[in-house]
Amino acid sequence: MSLLDKYLPRTDFESYEDFYENYTVNIPENFNFAYDVIDVLAQEKPNERALQWCDEKGAQAVFTFADMKNHSNKAVNVLRKAGIGKGDPVMLVLKRRWEYWPVILALHKLGAIAIPATHLLTTKDIVYRCNAAGIKAIICVDDQDLMKRIDEAQTIIKKDCESSGKPHLQYKAFVRSVHTPDNHNPAESLSSWVDFKKLVNDASQEFQRPDVPNSNSDIMLLYFTSGTTGMPKMVRHDYAYPFGHIATAMYWHRVIPDGLHFTVADTGWAKAAWGCIYGQWFCEAGIFIYDYDRFVPAVMLELMSKYKLTSFCAPPTIYRFFIKENLAQFDFSALKHCCVAGEPLNPEIFDQFLAGTGIKLRECYGQTELTVTLCTWPWMEPKPGSMGKPAPGYDIDLLREDGTSCNMGEEGQIVVRTDKRKPYGMFGGYYRDEDLTNRMWNNGIYYTGDVAWKDENGYHWFVGRNDDVIKSSGYRIGPFEIESALLEHPAVLECAITGVPDEERGTIVKATVVLTKGYETLDVTTSDKLKIELQNHVKKTTAPYKYPRIVEFVNELPKTISGKIRRVQIREEG
Repeated sequence: MSLLDKYLPRTDFESYEDFYENYTVNIPENFNFAYDVIDVLAQEKPNERALQWCDEKGAQAVFTFADMKNHSNKAVNVLRKAGIGKGDPVMLVLKRRWEYWPVILALHKLGAIAIPATHLLTTKDIVYRCNAAGIKAIICVDDQDLMKRIDEAQTIIKKDCESSGKPHLQYKAFVRSVHTPDNHNPAESLSSWVDFKKLVNDASQEFQRPDVPNSNSDIMLLYFTSGTTGMPKMVRHDYAYPFGHIATAMYWHRVIPDGLHFTVADTGWAKAAWGCIYGQWFCEAGIFIYDYDRFVPAVMLELMSKYKLTSFCAPPTIYRFFIKENLAQFDFSALKHCCVAGEPLNPEIFDQFLAGTGIKLRECYGQTELTVTLCTWPWMEPKPGSMGKPAPGYDIDLLREDGTSCNMGEEGQIVVRTDKRKPYGMFGGYYRDEDLTNRMWNNGIYYTGDVAWKDENGYHWFVGRNDDVIKSSGYRIGPFEIESALLEHPAVLECAITGVPDEERGTIVKATVVLTKGYETLDVTTSDKLKIELQNHVKKTTAPYKYPRIVEFVNELPKTISGKIRRVQIREEG
């Protein structure tokens, strides 16, 4: 009997329609993923691989489910002694260190609120997050620059709190790298830091589950997610959230028990919750983590071959670099399923990856606020560039600006109708911001802010964010179609389409392009000729009015930590 048998009345389906109509999950009261999944697996399958970890310097380690239980219990005892308890917000800035997993499980066991974050936060970012969420503790990697920024933030917060009387950041701990000597303290010039790893190593691994550590409606996770305007929003997920990702792992990633799944994601990004913990361990699959700072495509491909990965998920950016490598030199015999998310998939990438590996990439769409919302499910033939069809529990509609439903082929905003039921894993609203929650989710409708259209077979096609759609001379132009056209040209490695204000047309299309090897050192004359060549290529591939009137060559595109192109930054920089 598998763990999922407790929660899923049915796992096999004959068709997408059967899956959409009949997939259900039994969610018990007072569910806690750390106790009810990890500790159960530690008892039933103590020696099964839970986590396979390695880093770019050659270190590697394997952790069983029993290891995860024991390490998380040790972390629980350290945190509890430090005064961390139910409902306390704790920020985790642990990159891809293996310690992230037992620490977040420990927070779940305590009923605390885990707030994963990126190491790229500035002092100002840290101050904002601490004040907005009332963060009590921060546990981070042993990065002295990051620790200094946290100290600077704590000083600012403390001064603010002295006048307001509000609680401030009280506990700071760093996690020592496997490569850091025991006698070296990265915080030796900093004050009031705790060596978390040393304390955990000395702690007891015995810990008894409290009678009621949490209810399903308690906050388990907070993610700060940034839009194109305003301060980052705090997305609130409760203790039932992991159930939303069973479908993610089982029917999109298609992980298998005893297999090894790799989702490329920093732990500060919500994609790590999608692909690096909950659904995968529900399905009893091993998780592969590669801890790196510099992405080298050939190295990652070699690791995929070496560790015999069975499933893989990454943003399109990763695949863009993969297809430039000689894929035939790598052993993908164990690899059965590959997925893509984060941005729309360009058909050129789909075709070249299929030619190199024999694997069809399966795309999906979702947000930090949601789980997998639209997807190319196992019963469906992938259509390159399409997000697929709705997930079970998601009542999806496309709306015009007047709130009426779009016709087939007509572009509209993606919304989730929640008047009949709330999808598994959907967020509970924006923390401490009822006004924003009501603006984005009202009258039984959640507005995603993304634009798409639906074809005659029910497949959905992404157009862009509302803010990214370009309105030029009365036309609505989505960036994705033009980017896909440009990527077909051998000179283009990456590109981003944005709008530039224009007196005559209102807005004109601009292409910001990263060139492939052999094209990147062009003289002025050749560069101008290539710009014209790319413009003509787009005119032939798409409607002529969509071609980029401005083409700019750059060394790299601005991106988020999750690999998404920051078109807003390109617009701001002109």
